[in-house]
Amino acid sequence: MKKIISLKELQLKANSIRQDIIKMLVEAGSGHPGGSLGLTDIFTVLYFNLLKHNPKKPNWEGRDRLILSNGHVCPVRYATMAEAGYFPISELATLRKLGSKLQGHPSRLDLLGLELSTASLGQGLGVAVGMALAGKLKKQTHKIFCVTSDGEHDEGSTWEAIMGASKYKLDNLINIIDRNNIQISGFTHEVWPLEPLKAKYEAFGWKVFEIDGHNFKQLLSIFKQAEKVKNKPVCIIAKTIPGKGVSFMENSYHWHGKTLNSEEAKKALEELEKEKERLSKLK
Repeated sequence: MKKIISLKELQLKANSIRQDIIKMLVEAGSGHPGGSLGLTDIFTVLYFNLLKHNPKKPNWEGRDRLILSNGHVCPVRYATMAEAGYFPISELATLRKLGSKLQGHPSRLDLLGLELSTASLGQGLGVAVGMALAGKLKKQTHKIFCVTSDGEHDEGSTWEAIMGASKYKLDNLINIIDRNNIQISGFTHEVWPLEPLKAKYEAFGWKVFEIDGHNFKQLLSIFKQAEKVKNKPVCIIAKTIPGKGVSFMENSYHWHGKTLNSEEAKKALEELEKEKERLSKLK
């Protein structure tokens, strides 16, 4: 797929995806908006600048693999895939409806282009490690990208996977942590403190980058550096704002799994439209 290089184009694409997320969640009447909006900039860069993939041939053998371990934020992946051409944008309105390919959590049996059905947190990174090890053994050149939540680092299985990736020096694996500091029952530092997260990953033998998950320049630069790392897996701790782009949703764990009503959606879309107008005027 042709890469988008322009920062303005990437920002406008992210804005469109955020608007799609709001619309599809309101139509569904349920879902997870906070993390979906927070990860939008990262998914925009992945699908439109970084990943080797082909929407017309979703199972192309040479594709990079992307696992969304925190499957509850699948609206961001669905909206991004639709924008990329995997299926019509109009189909986003079927989210969480009976017979839809767009299940409430990713189902690889229903939607081509998904590598793994995910829902239970703490399992995605383990599968990503297995895929990366298999790629090494087969001398394949594609990368394995895994998006994980900070909250799922409460799970012991995640840390077993972290150790395994280091043991096998899986430099074809990049784990992107959505460090938004929230989980369903509150803030991560109150529920189950994770810091010093960077030092922990480094102690386990990983190369670690910390970035602003909404800074497109940083994202493009760090992903480029990450792909060049040799003999150790890479962890990118992306500091994101849950509900990013909608002022009354930002940094509130209450929007983890609460969908907007029609009036709230109207306000959110108005904000996003104003931002789109601002971006459109940039040179």
